[in-house]
Amino acid sequence: MALDPATATAAYIDALGADALAKSAAYTAGNHWLVLWGLVVTGLVTWVIVRAGWLDRIAKRLAGRGPNVRVFVIALVYFFVASLLTLPWTLYEDWWRETQYGRTSQPLGDAFGQFALAVVISAVLTALLAVGVYLLLRRTGRRWWVWSSGLFAASLAVLLLLSPTLIEPLFNEFRPVPEGPVREALLGMAERAGVPGDRLFVYDGSRQSNNFTANVAGVGPSARIAISDVAFEGVPLDEVKAVTAHEIGHYVLNHVWWTVGVLSLLALVAFYAVDRLYPRMARAFGTDAALSDPRGLPVVVFVVTLVGVLAQPFENTLSRMHETSADRYSLTSVNLPDALASALVKTAEYRYPRPSTLQEVVFYTHPSVERRVRMAMEWKAAHDADAAR
Repeated sequence: MALDPATATAAYIDALGADALAKSAAYTAGNHWLVLWGLVVTGLVTWVIVRAGWLDRIAKRLAGRGPNVRVFVIALVYFFVASLLTLPWTLYEDWWRETQYGRTSQPLGDAFGQFALAVVISAVLTALLAVGVYLLLRRTGRRWWVWSSGLFAASLAVLLLLSPTLIEPLFNEFRPVPEGPVREALLGMAERAGVPGDRLFVYDGSRQSNNFTANVAGVGPSARIAISDVAFEGVPLDEVKAVTAHEIGHYVLNHVWWTVGVLSLLALVAFYAVDRLYPRMARAFGTDAALSDPRGLPVVVFVVTLVGVLAQPFENTLSRMHETSADRYSLTSVNLPDALASALVKTAEYRYPRPSTLQEVVFYTHPSVERRVRMAMEWKAAHDADAAR
């Protein structure tokens, strides 16, 4: 009897059960609301910092210093203060809510320690980027936003190059896949794809999340494929192979570089929006700082955040295209449609598998699990038919 992809797909999704599907729907919808509420929080923090005049007082104390020093110090203070003001929201979003839905088992103390470390790193790096942007504002005139997008692209490429070796190991332990059948299978897959075997890692992703996940990070000599240890806990070898093949697909199809290009384009749009909207936004928040004055940095960040939220459908569309092509690569290279489908169903616990079209287009970074499983079942049906002939 020929396989019916629609029936097979429904069986995979329905096997989760009504309660699990309802919980997944609530969790996913809540995540979407967090995006919008996060923008509101950013606006409130911007208003508080501007109205309190903290950056104005720091700027006066630094009046005799060089412009780059002034920008760096003001930016550093701003990002630290903003992180402190948003701490309750961040803990709710990243820890408390995740705990309530069973998505993490990380103790609060560890979560807070990692948050503090992330704040220090991001504040310093972003302050350095701010120095470059304000330097370009002073030196390049009306086209500063074009030059700044180029600076962002270069900075992003450097960050991607350094992050796997200098930053990510501060948060997780990365080690080679342990000896055994899994390692042998994965190294064989990597070799056939032309991926060096020393680019495959397993990391303690269970420290932060109970999600079944893997990722590709880095560029050039630092590029690597990392699989969370969650994916190794009682998971059939075929599922590990199917998921790893998906990540190898991202690697060999150069999706990281595509992402760099798209984010650089969005940076161009964001900086242009800052150039156009800053005067109006500055008046709305109550600051007299000119665009070239770092005292107006909170307003700049708010405009960039606003553009980021509005651009999500575009970013997510590209991401879904990449995920689809990586799924197709997995099916083509290892031909394990059932293993891929069963692995995908595990992600339905935290990404509702049957969203509306609008919900998927606007908010989903991955195609719906139902859509992805359907593609795997269609592949299986087509290739079973080919085998029968």
